[in-house]
Amino acid sequence: MAEDIITQLSRSHALFVIARNSSFTYKGRAVDVKQVGRELGVRYVLEGSVRRAGERVRISAQLVEAESGNHIWAERYDRALADVFAVQDEISDAVATAIGPAVADAEMHRAMRRPHASLGAWELYQRGMWHLGKADAAGNDAARRLFERAIELDQMFAAAYARLSFSCLWAGARYLTMNLEEATRLGVMHARKAVELDPGDADAQSELAGVLWVWGDMDNALVIARQALSINSNCALAHWVMGAVLIFTGRMAEGRQALGVFERLSPRDAVIAQAHGVIAISYYLDRDFERCVGAARRQLSAHSGYTLTYRWLAAALGQLGRTEEARAALEKSIAISPREFDVYVRNRVPWHRPEDHEHMLEGLRKAGWQG
Repeated sequence: MAEDIITQLSRSHALFVIARNSSFTYKGRAVDVKQVGRELGVRYVLEGSVRRAGERVRISAQLVEAESGNHIWAERYDRALADVFAVQDEISDAVATAIGPAVADAEMHRAMRRPHASLGAWELYQRGMWHLGKADAAGNDAARRLFERAIELDQMFAAAYARLSFSCLWAGARYLTMNLEEATRLGVMHARKAVELDPGDADAQSELAGVLWVWGDMDNALVIARQALSINSNCALAHWVMGAVLIFTGRMAEGRQALGVFERLSPRDAVIAQAHGVIAISYYLDRDFERCVGAARRQLSAHSGYTLTYRWLAAALGQLGRTEEARAALEKSIAISPREFDVYVRNRVPWHRPEDHEHMLEGLRKAGWQG
């Protein structure tokens, strides 16, 4: 079990994982976790136990910050032993999937505790990730500046290029603090640099797939998203991009399935609101307007800051003939951000097929829009 978990964790390029030959030297010994951290040169230690009772097994795992001894994450798994290898695969996948986000969150908080003068490239990157997680325009712009500073200190820092690509993309496509065309051009450039520096990084591949999708290059976006998943099948961002590409190329059910996998892998992700919004869009494009209304309202209730969904809610209500509700949603969409409405409605964005854009306009006109 421990060997499988080490193998799975080692597939993540964001983690430095000690090989089994070194970590197994502590097996069966009562060793202080701080000592393990010092001797192996690591910040975090994953420890656990396996207990068996009849035909059932209980596996406990916990992630500890070596320096402080603080628990970062813990979980317990109870399973039947009907197929021991299936159980082993399931648990190792579950632990490996949980560890990456737990370490990333701990690293962000660690970086935020450091004084500005002492920030190196890694700390700048982690601070950028913290700002990115705020999921707003100011946080995105702050993150972009921090990623740029990290690259100034380390021009071989692939992850910083990848996240810089992401922040440029969202500045243009979501927050409108950059021109969309320029933001996409920069996003593609930085993502390609990240992949050039580390072609085995699934997140970098996913960022490239994402900016190609926004650029409207759906075929290559899909190829690269699949390549990212071949590197790491648990890469949440790759599933996100895969879902979006499939939906905006007319494969709604497959796209929703991919976004469902994304949500299971990263339920607290900064882009979860966008994922829910894309699911609502998928129902509209599927002509399932009732489900679109339900999905849109759930998304707006859970993520009040992500307001792009109001126009799809208005269009779906318009298609259903619920004129008063449709007009109210339309008015709210325009009032909250007239510029957003102008960018996404009056102009067709590259990732929308002409027929899908026209279908959206049809619903908005039924909602009372005069454009």
